[in-house]
Amino acid sequence: MQNLIVSASPHQRSEMTTQKIMLRVIIALMPAVVASGIIFGVRAILLILLCASSCVVFEYLSRKLMRRSNTIYDLSAVVTGILLAMNLPPTLPFWMAIIGSFVSIVIVKQLFGGLGQNFANPAIVGRIVLMLSFTTQMTTWVKPFWYKTADLTTSPTPLSSSIEKLPSYLDLFLGTTGGCLGETCALALLIGGLYLAFTGIISLSTPVSFLGTLALLSLIGGADPLYQILSGGAMIGAFFMATDYATTPVTNKGKIIFGIGCGTITFLIRQFGSYPEGVSFSILLMNILTPYIDMLTKTKPLGAKKEARKNG
Repeated sequence: MQNLIVSASPHQRSEMTTQKIMLRVIIALMPAVVASGIIFGVRAILLILLCASSCVVFEYLSRKLMRRSNTIYDLSAVVTGILLAMNLPPTLPFWMAIIGSFVSIVIVKQLFGGLGQNFANPAIVGRIVLMLSFTTQMTTWVKPFWYKTADLTTSPTPLSSSIEKLPSYLDLFLGTTGGCLGETCALALLIGGLYLAFTGIISLSTPVSFLGTLALLSLIGGADPLYQILSGGAMIGAFFMATDYATTPVTNKGKIIFGIGCGTITFLIRQFGSYPEGVSFSILLMNILTPYIDMLTKTKPLGAKKEARKNG
């Protein structure tokens, strides 16, 4: 008791560092990366490597110009780059992908203070900016395994297909459909998402509430629930982007509310909007609402009492 030291919290520290967390996210994304290479060829892998490396370069240069400590070794920029690439079509020009990386890292992440300070998921904002700026290139899809025949014939995504051309559940599950690199193979995304959940990196509260809400509303709205979950960016959004630590609620109740909001907005955009896909927009809108969700769902400290009202 003679050398009693009082220090600021946290008093109990975990061995799980930011770098270790990001490394596990990268490992979880590897099945989707491999699947994209098999389905869309070498160009898909090159696009992923380009986005990851350009994000690292932009983070290094921006931190240097802002005279801040170097943070490229925490691997968060690599994760952002891979997630951005997963949300791009395989034939997107490389220079457009670099613009997306710049927006994600410099504008969304570093100008707001760096990791943990960004108001929205950087990869999602990068994808939306590219979608609004280069709509034609961002909505041009090639057929799976096009590289084997060098046939650049475009193919519709499942969400934009007519009823006569709907792919089977097996096609959606294995990813043999048109779409972005990381949106097609539900099997690979499910493997990665469950890995993150079982290793304690993410909670299943958000993915389950997200996909469950989307399925329920789709059923009520007359759409095929399973088809809606397996199509588009629902799986990668629910497991990898709606679970971002910095831009999603802290409490379990808040995570559920966040997931329900994402599922609801996704359904409304798909059902009534001009875009066939709505996952990115739904997560971005809920990112903006995260501080308010945290405020409404914050836990009361043990033994705390409500502040007495002041008279007068």
